[in-house]
Amino acid sequence: MPVAQRFRRRRAEHGEQDEAAPRPRLHAVGADVYPDWEAVYRDNVDRVYRLMFSKVGNRPDAEDLTTEVFLTALRPLRVSASVGEVRAYLLATSRTVLAGHWRRTLGREITTLDEERDIAAFEAGAVDPGVLARAEAILGQLPERYGRILRLRFLQACSLKEAAAELGTTVGNAKVLQHRALRQAAQLAEGMET
Repeated sequence: MPVAQRFRRRRAEHGEQDEAAPRPRLHAVGADVYPDWEAVYRDNVDRVYRLMFSKVGNRPDAEDLTTEVFLTALRPLRVSASVGEVRAYLLATSRTVLAGHWRRTLGREITTLDEERDIAAFEAGAVDPGVLARAEAILGQLPERYGRILRLRFLQACSLKEAAAELGTTVGNAKVLQHRALRQAAQLAEGMET
């Protein structure tokens, strides 16, 4: 049922009349405002996806998180907001969704986002040698199967199904293996920071 019909039905149930309510005035919107929700989505989906992919390193999770960002932002976001306000809100929502993802995956929140730096590095294909060396050091300390699942999933961008086939296990087992590997890698990373 369309939203307008649900709204009219709800108002009728509460005894309100459509004629009694003043009609909203129409106003012209500026060029820096999106005309509809479809335009908000089309203009921002690539930006949000690239950001999520740069943070999680694999397509399935990035797609799921991008969907979650837009579903979360849809209700409170006003279509009459300026382009800058919409982008700022989507970035804040991305930060929250990503923190929830890391909390579920690693057991800790990571909420720092530098969107422009991360997207520029991702598009340029640049990888900080220090980050790469640190990742290799962590992967080297993990048990062989843990390191292998993380390499397949995050460095080679394999899906869970592809990683499970490569490891000769079920998808469910690969999920559990990945979860345990990420948790142990996070503990090793914390030990390296201190």
